[in-house]
Amino acid sequence: MKSFQSFRLDTANQCLWRGQERVPIAPKAFDVLRYLVENPGRLVTQDEVLEKLWPETYVNPEVFRKYILDIRKILGDRPDKPEFIETVTKRGYRFIAPVIDDERTTLPPDLTTQKQRVAPELAVPPQTNASRKHYLQRLAIIPILGVVVATAMAGHFWFVRGKAALFSSNANSIAVLPFADMSPAKDQEYFSDGLSEQLIHDLAKVPRLKVVGRSSAFQFKGENVDLREVGRKLGVANVLEGSVRREGKHLRITAELVKADDGFQLWSQTYDREINDIFAVQDEIARAATDALQVKLLGTNGQPIPPDLRSANPEAYQAYLQANYFLGRGHNKEDLSKALAYADQAIKLDKRYAPAWALRAAVENRMAGFSLTDLTEGSRKARDDAGRAIELDPTWAPGYLALARTQNDYDWDWNATNTSLSKATALEPGSAEVIRLRSYLFRELGDLDQAIKLYEQAIALDPLRPDYHLGLGYLRYVAGQYDEAQPALQKALDLNPQAALVHVTLGKILIAKEKPEQALAEIQKEPNEWARLAGQVLVYHALGRQQDSNAALAELVAKYSTDSAFQIAEGYAFRGQTDESFDWLERAFKQRDGGLPDIKIDPLLKTLRHDPRYNELLKKMRLPR
Repeated sequence: MKSFQSFRLDTANQCLWRGQERVPIAPKAFDVLRYLVENPGRLVTQDEVLEKLWPETYVNPEVFRKYILDIRKILGDRPDKPEFIETVTKRGYRFIAPVIDDERTTLPPDLTTQKQRVAPELAVPPQTNASRKHYLQRLAIIPILGVVVATAMAGHFWFVRGKAALFSSNANSIAVLPFADMSPAKDQEYFSDGLSEQLIHDLAKVPRLKVVGRSSAFQFKGENVDLREVGRKLGVANVLEGSVRREGKHLRITAELVKADDGFQLWSQTYDREINDIFAVQDEIARAATDALQVKLLGTNGQPIPPDLRSANPEAYQAYLQANYFLGRGHNKEDLSKALAYADQAIKLDKRYAPAWALRAAVENRMAGFSLTDLTEGSRKARDDAGRAIELDPTWAPGYLALARTQNDYDWDWNATNTSLSKATALEPGSAEVIRLRSYLFRELGDLDQAIKLYEQAIALDPLRPDYHLGLGYLRYVAGQYDEAQPALQKALDLNPQAALVHVTLGKILIAKEKPEQALAEIQKEPNEWARLAGQVLVYHALGRQQDSNAALAELVAKYSTDSAFQIAEGYAFRGQTDESFDWLERAFKQRDGGLPDIKIDPLLKTLRHDPRYNELLKKMRLPR
């Protein structure tokens, strides 16, 4: 046990402790820290550390410097006023904190039993792995990394140690962690995020490669994470991480592919380029990487990742990255307005830039769906922009996905939606978001078994998204699978305790199980006001508290009649007021209410299904009976 200040380094168990708390640290960073701590006060060179720790493996110097940066962040050290690691310019590093070598140091609780737990934990295969899509245009290094990563996992190169993967039964699985912004001004987060997202997008095209989605991978953004923990949580055998450093027009991108179970580096590379010629050097880098690493894609049927349409204007690409950054940051009007403005700017700079048209369609779809713009006009713009993206590049899957959203959410054209999703699936079979929307289509058409199966596939590709677990829980609720629905909904709350619609769905399950008192307690926790009011209409009726049910319904109508017509119709139907329910369903049809496509499967509307008006409404919506 090595102690320094408030830290203890347990070299036997590969653990770093601060007081009684275990500090997460990546395996390779731990190895570097251990070597420095075991040589206190002595100047050690970078070459010495690399030779001692990884004598048979090439480690890129830029990656090594990242390990030092990670260690400093973990220890709270500052390079200008070091307390632990002193940098000796152009020579190496010196560990300057006093080190106590004392095996009698008190161990944290349960550490003695931890040794017995480590092997079984590692031997348990994770349940899931992951992916979701955002749309980013290609950076020069992106296709190369996609090919190299796929290659590394197919053959594990020539230096993979003969060790079975403990973290995933599928060696061809990977998570792309958010690349770190190491620019001096720390103002390139949108750029480093964009690079990470584009790598996810590219790798999702590779047949038989399972790629963690953006939402799940970005859960680890800004954290000093142990890659073994990343592998366990995401169910992957490999992790790609890296950094972006930009100074003016100069760009340095460093990437490292690591095995999640033991931190063994499979591949690393640094690319130095000028931002203005980033696209011009793409082919040169691709050839060099292919020759150097003897690239072969996954399996005998693997196909090279097809090149996407590049912008002729690097500034258009920058604007596109900014737009995608704000689209992915949230759902409020300010962020979406910025996303739309940057998408407009990218299109103005390059009118033939297909990804920008697809992204603008995605923004317009979301703004219309959130009632931030007029639904009819917003949907029309989204449809036109998605069509323009497809016209410019028929191989760009996000264009078909954006078109499918408009066809599904506004047009209620199920055949057209299916056609667009089929094309998107063919282009990006590993996209969790495409799979999720396909599930939604089957749900609307009434095929709950297939909808549940697809949603489970989406969760396997993106396991840390609360809304995915909510969606699966809702599907199991409407299918009458109450015992299976509750764990999925609880998982959504575990991931996001403030997740909307989870508590009201749990309340509906408890009402169906004839436990109205428990249902009321659950519904009162619902953070979304309109959902809470809709749930109160139901549960007060189930409790026989008719005045309270009437009051909740009156408030729901007064506040949310323009965007909750379907929920109002549900309340009336559950209370046995059939005529009033059909009146509100007609209003929901005119308003293009997003809940109305659930009319075939909604348990709250089961009392309406023998009424001729129900079949007429299905016919108007072009839904099968």
